[in-house]
Amino acid sequence: MGDFWVFGYGSLMWRPGFAHVETRRARLHGFRRSLCVSSVIYRGSPERPGLVLGLDRGGSCVGLAFRVPQELREEVLAYLRDRELVTSVYIERMLPIRLEGGESVEAVTYIVDRSHGQYAGALDEPTAARIVSGAVGQAGPNEEYVHNTIDHLKALGIRDHWLEEVGRLVS
Repeated sequence: MGDFWVFGYGSLMWRPGFAHVETRRARLHGFRRSLCVSSVIYRGSPERPGLVLGLDRGGSCVGLAFRVPQELREEVLAYLRDRELVTSVYIERMLPIRLEGGESVEAVTYIVDRSHGQYAGALDEPTAARIVSGAVGQAGPNEEYVHNTIDHLKALGIRDHWLEEVGRLVS
């Protein structure tokens, strides 16, 4: 089977948590980074849900791709499934991505399940900012999550204008 790729669009980019032998900037077409997942534990509560990132249909998303050696396949997939599939709001998919330099590869990625109860929908910036503002969960304030994500993306040289506008509105 050979080595395989994992596509990260949020915290996997700066905190992958698994062994890999190469990291490349990459673009996934057909999906966009979005605050489209309702968070009732980590960045919100059942009484005051927050929002966390998911990959939702439409547009494209720049992220990072990690090449994982074949011998670590089962270990890395088990780790990713434990991390990403806790509430089943994400669906594991093999999708084509374009690596920086033009090469296309298939990558494991996690997209939002639009039929799941935690799917918050495609929100405009003011609505997303209103939901994020004031939400607090076990991992801290939702605003902190948004600003931290924006800071990490900028440090990687990745611009996400939609998310940056949400961040500006919650400041």
